[in-house]
Amino acid sequence: MTTVALLNFDNLPLFDQITPAQVGASIDQLISKAKSALDQVTQDTYPADWTKIAEVLDVSTERLGRAWGAVNHLNSVADNPELRAAYNEALPKITEFWTEMGSNDALYKKYKSIDAKSLAPVQAEALRKALKGFKLSGAELSGVEKERFAQIQSRLSELSQKFSENVLDATDSWSYLASEEEMSGIPEDVKASTLNAAEQKSLKGYLLSLKMPCYFPVMQYAHSRSLRERIYKAFVTRASDQSDENSRQYDNTSIIVETLQLRTEEAKLLGFNNYAELSLATKMAETPAQVIEFLYTLAHRAKPYALRDVEELRTFAKDVLHIENPNSWDWTYISEKLKEERYSFSDQELKAYFPAPKVLSGLFKIVEKLFEVNIKRDSAPIWHPTVDFYRIERAGALVGQFYLDPGARSGKRGGAWMDDVRARWLRPDNHHLQTPVAHLVCNFAEGINGAPPLLTHDDVITLFHEFGHGLHHLLTQIDERDVSGISGVEWDAVELPSQFMENFCWEWSVLQDLTQHVQTGDKLPRALFDKLIAAKNFQSGMQTLRQVEFSLFDIKLHCQTSKDQKSEDKSSFLTLLNDIRAEIAVLPVPEWSRTPHSFSHIFAGGYAAGYYSYKWAEILSADAYAAFEETALANGEPNVETGRKYRINILEVGSSRPAIESFIAFRGREPELDALMRHQGMMQ
Repeated sequence: MTTVALLNFDNLPLFDQITPAQVGASIDQLISKAKSALDQVTQDTYPADWTKIAEVLDVSTERLGRAWGAVNHLNSVADNPELRAAYNEALPKITEFWTEMGSNDALYKKYKSIDAKSLAPVQAEALRKALKGFKLSGAELSGVEKERFAQIQSRLSELSQKFSENVLDATDSWSYLASEEEMSGIPEDVKASTLNAAEQKSLKGYLLSLKMPCYFPVMQYAHSRSLRERIYKAFVTRASDQSDENSRQYDNTSIIVETLQLRTEEAKLLGFNNYAELSLATKMAETPAQVIEFLYTLAHRAKPYALRDVEELRTFAKDVLHIENPNSWDWTYISEKLKEERYSFSDQELKAYFPAPKVLSGLFKIVEKLFEVNIKRDSAPIWHPTVDFYRIERAGALVGQFYLDPGARSGKRGGAWMDDVRARWLRPDNHHLQTPVAHLVCNFAEGINGAPPLLTHDDVITLFHEFGHGLHHLLTQIDERDVSGISGVEWDAVELPSQFMENFCWEWSVLQDLTQHVQTGDKLPRALFDKLIAAKNFQSGMQTLRQVEFSLFDIKLHCQTSKDQKSEDKSSFLTLLNDIRAEIAVLPVPEWSRTPHSFSHIFAGGYAAGYYSYKWAEILSADAYAAFEETALANGEPNVETGRKYRINILEVGSSRPAIESFIAFRGREPELDALMRHQGMMQ
């Protein structure tokens, strides 16, 4: 193929035609055009006019961003040696261009010369964000400092990519061939998939991996403590100095140390005391101290419940399972057994009611009703046969489109995420309205022997979560690209729409449309639903403290200064984590555990000094959902008028105004912590 695929912007990305060989030349050409556009608009004679700058510069850089977004996406979901090499070769060039443009003094002056009063309110907000972005991108630096800032950006992008690669490679490289005896207790569908994996490699036994559809069921159900210990240790030491010899080449220790040092240096160059202050410059929270206080408040309220959770587990383990001194690899198993005894159901029993096609149709039904849209299958070039493509319409008009990539597979990054393909934009070059497109990516188990994939209830929640992100991007009615959809939304508010959608997974009326037993075709019985609801807040105290632990580690780690980050002390971040665990955690963790080494959210995923956002936004989402509880219809179904109000005030406005203003416009007041505590069953 020629480079046509990456340079075609007529409509959707030509994913089926993009090859590693075309990446370099295509990206070089697009960077060259973007540089020419930058040179043009920064000429003294070029007008300081928002629209005229957009006609030239934004059009060119948007094309570069879309092409690189396609390459980046493929690198995440279809990694192979050739694509990885092409990606890594182009990455420094991309980073260099965005760094140079973000710190371009002439462009900064041009934007500062634009009269904000002459702009529409949405454009004025985009300008305000742009000016702040210039400052945070080093536009006010000069000489050696500006040069050093650019070097830091380049190196940080390399480190982030290498961190992600190491986690993926460490995950993919580990396997264990288990015996029939070792697989005792593990669900039949997991046994079938691991047996199939072994047969594909001409092996006899059950081939286990660290992918979540395999790892988590083993931890939940395997009767063999030694098997649980083996897979647990492999999982929590991935990409670390504690990995087995075959995987030690993927050790992320030095990457973490260098990343932290460079982030601190970057913050100092921009006039901040530490990286946490820099990170919060674009978030709802105002200071690291405010975030830390929020997290300790949450921990204080959750800890009594967490201690009760642990005591119940220890008693059950001793009296029923005859495990006197549980270890870290026992707690998930003990929790599952306690839940089964207390609530008389298992995740596996529930799973049979959630075939993926039925879950998806039920998800679409509630979204269609609540937000007054229609979701239909559509067609587009795709990167894997299991990927589907859909369109969202309102009154027959196209609103947006999305790809859904649900399955786990080799070469695909773990976890679940949403990212944008393109934003809604009234294009300044042709004056046509560009509709938004998104990727929704999960890592669910595939179906076995022609049967549809079966989702756990947690999988269902994950799907709703990512769809919430998608709706935030796709239902926007803002025509200015930089503030439409998820663009520019404060990071600690961006989880509001995603966590909001999770609540519907616990509603009887919604679950009736999500469920259909894979064998009998029956809907979820009321008795089983009641058990599910009774178990909803099972161990919510422990789970909250776990999130607080990660969040405190992240924010405190990025509050450190250079003197706290001595290059010769490569274990200082582990010391910090252990100190936080001693203060917060209610379960001991082995000394050899290395969870930071695979903590991609903060070292490769954009959540640095922002992991607290999940708990922060959970307050917003719980309080927002309370409005639906307060206005629910007599049969329990959500009120469409409340859905319309939520859509208009939260989903449609993008970042055209501060997130707190959008929340108040919907709720009529500021958010309250009690809504979250009540939703999680932790009210005093």
